[in-house]
Amino acid sequence: MSHEHSHNHSHGHGHSHSHDSEKNIGVAFFLNFSFTIIELIGGYLTNSVAIISDAIHDFGDSISLAFAWYFQKLSKKGRNKQYSYGYKRFSLLGAIITSVVLVVGSIFILMEAIPRILDPQETNAKGMFILAIAGIVINGAAVLRTSKGKSINERVVSLHLLEDVLGWIAVLIGSILIHFTGLTIFDPILSIGISIFVLFNVLRNIRQILPIILQGTPRELDQEHIIEEIKEIENVSGIHDLHIWSLSEEYNVLTIHITLKQAMPMNELVPLKERIRSILKEEGIQHATIEFETPDEHCGFEECLKE
Repeated sequence: MSHEHSHNHSHGHGHSHSHDSEKNIGVAFFLNFSFTIIELIGGYLTNSVAIISDAIHDFGDSISLAFAWYFQKLSKKGRNKQYSYGYKRFSLLGAIITSVVLVVGSIFILMEAIPRILDPQETNAKGMFILAIAGIVINGAAVLRTSKGKSINERVVSLHLLEDVLGWIAVLIGSILIHFTGLTIFDPILSIGISIFVLFNVLRNIRQILPIILQGTPRELDQEHIIEEIKEIENVSGIHDLHIWSLSEEYNVLTIHITLKQAMPMNELVPLKERIRSILKEEGIQHATIEFETPDEHCGFEECLKE
């Protein structure tokens, strides 16, 4: 994480990394989307639900790539009157839309594939084999393009594309089995397997996104440890009204009320504030708002009174 941060802040290199990552995601999107169209046509011509289910998986990935590409650009805009924290959280919106598309697509595929288990249909194994080879090559090229990515966006994209490659390896094995055994039931079985895998991943993504949207405390942060570290500083007598949440997977925000043992003039608070900020930065807080209070002051928030 810190490695990533240093890149974003070094102005000379940061811009080129961000530009590269935008370009890589753009190339990956173009490869993925054009191949999705080939797949849908190929799946229809070979009468293979496994290929069509993989096409829907790829289509979902194309959408997430398009969003990743767009939000990579948008997140650089910084904050304005409308979005005072900037555009970082927009990438989560892309992930939610992609998740919805993938869930709908997978349910549609399961409705198509389950009846085919009871009544297997003829599929063109040779066509499946050719498409699977093409799928492995094209998605493999996109994986290589994004795997060395500096941004989290790129790494997530790379993971999606790697899943696509695995899906195509499954289709390849399926086509060989159908070719040699003549059992076309392998096609709907594969299709159901791919759909369940996609649904499982979507649920996993949603589980990661929900706490961020609901402003839960980021799991990787140890709240108790932060409190202990700050309490050890001299002249700090207590901490209350502490809130930690996350704007995106990599940008954490904190607000805190600190009660002092004795009142201090403003200029003496500066080194104290700097010390607290450096502790928070080490703990993974990128944006902190600190409020100091005198021993006999009441902050006026209900949360404080409860504590």
